[in-house]
Amino acid sequence: MKIAIISDIHGNKTALEAVLSDIRSRGIEQIFCLGDLIGKGPQGSECIKLVQENCHKVIRGNWDTFIQNPSDSEFVQWFQERLTDSDFRYLKSLPFSIDVELKGQLIRCFHASPRSEFERILPFHSSEKLLSMFEYSETLNEADPDRSPNVIFYGDIHTTFMHTYKKGILCNVGSVGNSLDLTSASYAIIDGTSSFNSIQFIRVEYDKEAELAIAEKLGLPDLEKYRDEILLGKYRHPK
Repeated sequence: MKIAIISDIHGNKTALEAVLSDIRSRGIEQIFCLGDLIGKGPQGSECIKLVQENCHKVIRGNWDTFIQNPSDSEFVQWFQERLTDSDFRYLKSLPFSIDVELKGQLIRCFHASPRSEFERILPFHSSEKLLSMFEYSETLNEADPDRSPNVIFYGDIHTTFMHTYKKGILCNVGSVGNSLDLTSASYAIIDGTSSFNSIQFIRVEYDKEAELAIAEKLGLPDLEKYRDEILLGKYRHPK
């Protein structure tokens, strides 16, 4: 059994289509999505539809959560106005986490931390903070408080990395639509077809100029910041 794990699509339909095509070319049938389907990029509703059609398990990210609340920000309102009632219902229905067993190992997936989709955990944080990713929290869906996960997958920070501890493996899958380490789209594969589970990072090139042309045509706000993100991997700091 192979599972492709994607995250942080952020309304970039061009990148998502390229990643889904790459996943299909590898014969992988199971796809998990770790949230942030919308925001930043211009085609949030279209990305929600593709995720619904292609992903077997989907959890919520921070954008998927706060987009549901009224906002005074014209930037946030632009994205809200382009989602349908069905989109909002779908985002509201998304669970917090995924637990799945593969080759006798417990694989746990969430967007940012086991405590909140808004708690940012970066690779240079203290060992204590990084190891807290293996802790139990009541926000986790149907998790056994007496069993620690062997592998953690998460998204949120748009940067791939993998740390191995005695407790288990901590892996960030990076971002499909808004990558900040390399500008190519990123996802991970966990492969349980051999005698042990292996993890592989995949990078996928996509037509960034075509994506920017779509964004410009649709009137995406802060287009230059979006351009810097997908062409240069330059993070825009929140307002």
